[in-house]
Amino acid sequence: MTTIIGVKLTDRAESSIEFQQILTKFGCSIQTRIGLHHSQNGVCTNTGIVLLDVADDCSELIEELSKHWAVQTMKFD
Repeated sequence: MTTIIGVKLTDRAESSIEFQQILTKFGCSIQTRIGLHHSQNGVCTNTGIVLLDVADDCSELIEELSKHWAVQTMKFD
């Protein structure tokens, strides 16, 4: 089973270190990571979305991310 996790980071610059530490902890389960953010007039906004393609049971990762950020998941067989 594959799970896609979407995480909305509202304080992207301030929370990037904590976010990266969580991803490193669960790194063996994360197959793909895609970060999306917008820019205005050549300056990055402080809001972004990260998409994670996760294998295996990822309930602990979802729980950990949900403590800090808005999270949505989609599962595929």
